[in-house]
Parts: sequence; structure tokens; C-alpha cells
Amino acid sequence: MARVTFKEDRCKGCGHCIVACPKKIITFSEGFNLKGYHPATVTEDKMKECIGCASCGKICPDCVITVEK
Repeated sequence: MARVTFKEDRCKGCGHCIVACPKKIITFSEGFNLKGYHPATVTEDKMKECIGCASCGKICPDCVITVEK
């Protein structure tokens, strides 16, 4: 199982990672970060579906995503 983490305070909510995820497990958070954006996130129950491809991290323009296997 892979683990995806986001630096939510730096996420601009562009949604590129949501589109890039082949398993479609990334969503926008309901809450806002300090910059006023809805950051991308993966809930714990969806985390087990992550295949560790790192497509989300590769496409993120702000390098806020870390994928660990």
C-alpha cells in the first residue's frame, strides 16, 4: 500500500492531481487552507486504493504531494 501526503497549506486547489489519479481517489477538501483554497486530499478509507504510481506528484505544479510506497 502506498501513502500520499499533501502539504495542504501550500496547495492552490488547481485540481491537476485529481485528473491525473488513475484510481480517482483524490478529492478537494471541504475546508479551506490559509490561502483560502480548497486543498486536494485523500481520505484514509481511500488511501488503501492508492497504487503508488505518483502521477499526482509528478503533475503538481507546486510540488505539494509526496507518494511513499
